[in-house]
Amino acid sequence: MTTGNAHPGGGFNPPEPTDKGGPDYGRFVEAVRTLQDHARAADAPDEVISEAADLVEKVSALLAPYEADEWHSPSGRRLDLPNRGNIMSVPMDLRVADDRVTGTVLFRRYHLGRNSAVHGGVLGLLFDSLLGFTTAKLTKSLFQRTAHLGIDYRKIVPIGRELQVDAGIDRIDGRKIFVSGRLLDGAEVLTEADALFVRLKPGQP
Repeated sequence: MTTGNAHPGGGFNPPEPTDKGGPDYGRFVEAVRTLQDHARAADAPDEVISEAADLVEKVSALLAPYEADEWHSPSGRRLDLPNRGNIMSVPMDLRVADDRVTGTVLFRRYHLGRNSAVHGGVLGLLFDSLLGFTTAKLTKSLFQRTAHLGIDYRKIVPIGRELQVDAGIDRIDGRKIFVSGRLLDGAEVLTEADALFVRLKPGQP
């Protein structure tokens, strides 16, 4: 595993753009996401699962010698790709205009909780990402961490359908940034969240 030097602002820093991974990195990320979907959905014969396990293990062995730390891996640093090529993030397409962040989100089969509904924990991941992005973009402050995240689960959130997100800053009090956002299906509010982000002091992790 490769390691980087210490970064200013502790260990929390904006990613340095890269083109590592080449032109097929986006295809690689999408293939992994699709594999996760199939892993949740497949009701295959035992021998098919055994063959699939063998193939996945071969892919893992292929990639293992190239494991790198977060500062050198292209994951999260490919600014030319959706979600910066980060496989963990919920796929979103975000825009900044008029002091608001808006966009679309699509939850996949991998995000299923039960009864065609998105898992509640995945909604926490969505809002932490959305509100963190909102805070960084609207304040132009790249060094902050989540201090509080509250979620109001109003209605069931479906998988497999394009939904909308909307977020903005409510107020700023010194280092404290209060932000809120919504997840919508058209005009219908499905989930709301509010968060507190705190700007980091120099060297603070």
